Amino acid sequence: MLVTGLWGPHMPTSARAGEFRGAWVASVHNINFPAGDGQSVEAQKSQILRILETAKRCRLNALMVQVRPEGDALYASRFEPWSRFLTGTQGGDPGYDPLAFFISEGKKRGVEIHAWLNPYRASASFSKPCAASHVTKRFPQYTYQVGTVLLMDPGAPAVQDHVVNVVRDILTHYDVAGIHFDDYFYPYPTNSGRLYPFPDDATYRQFGGGLSKADWRRNNVNTLIRKVSSVVHSAKPGAKFGVSPFGIYQPGVPAGTTAGVDMFNQLYADPLKWMREGWIDYLSPQLYWQEGGPQSFSLLLRWWRSPQANPRGVAIWPGIAVDRLGSHDWQSSEIIRQLQLEKSIGNRGQGGMIFWNIKALQNDTKGVDAVVAGS
Repeated sequence: MLVTGLWGPHMPTSARAGEFRGAWVASVHNINFPAGDGQSVEAQKSQILRILETAKRCRLNALMVQVRPEGDALYASRFEPWSRFLTGTQGGDPGYDPLAFFISEGKKRGVEIHAWLNPYRASASFSKPCAASHVTKRFPQYTYQVGTVLLMDPGAPAVQDHVVNVVRDILTHYDVAGIHFDDYFYPYPTNSGRLYPFPDDATYRQFGGGLSKADWRRNNVNTLIRKVSSVVHSAKPGAKFGVSPFGIYQPGVPAGTTAGVDMFNQLYADPLKWMREGWIDYLSPQLYWQEGGPQSFSLLLRWWRSPQANPRGVAIWPGIAVDRLGSHDWQSSEIIRQLQLEKSIGNRGQGGMIFWNIKALQNDTKGVDAVVAGS
């Protein structure tokens, strides 16, 4: 139930025309879908229907469905094996097409489906066996173990081209509303701030082209974004291409902001360039912090939407962490506040947000469904 006293004169009461209202549906580690591996077709379809009914109840109009969590597929791919998160075994045919089912049932409920891909994670657990058709088998020389995961080398043109082919395949065979990337390019630092060594010296020697390694790595990410943008807009005019980066561009940007991750110098992602070059249709920075403090929601959102950071006025749909109603014991009043701020801070008629993740809405954690549906 909604916490008593949260409704008041400042509670948002209606969505703006054209507002984007989305939520992420994660398949990696069976976070949202499927609820566990090896479940029956009927059970998995029932879960999809429940997710879509949750979206409809909360007045969402889009879902970002993770169809490529680790170089695999939750759809019938010409390039990659079926995901192990469907059956327990990578390459195992689940007996139906989850993405096709999401799309067909989503249309009945007015919910568009965006295909969410992780571009470079090859395995969420290096100890899990990979199918013979997996990207790690195709390009073993560009496959690296980093911590407990396997990552592909973003500096290898062959790996970039493989991702582009995967994107084209989805757009050609599925009526998705767009392609969506998450924030994983080069590896995040550890929780203690230590950087993982990334063994791309050989690739750098071959393809570095005289750039510093940092500039070369950023250029690798930029190149993929540019290539994917081109194929999205040529293969399916009207489809959207967007990325959900870490919520802070660099520590100290904007002034007064602190961060333990430097997206520009550690993840080698430069979303300001993507916006300024017109390569993306929207950006969804993960603003998973409360209002006020050293990572203030409003300060960051205002900066991302500012002419200084975003002169072309690319749509900024902040990621809002409804999961923290449980994991961080946030109150529903925080979500109300963030939804109010999203509407009031210069969205240039392109308002919207994406909720991480659908589970909090499915569970109606702390009455959040009424908060979201009423916004």
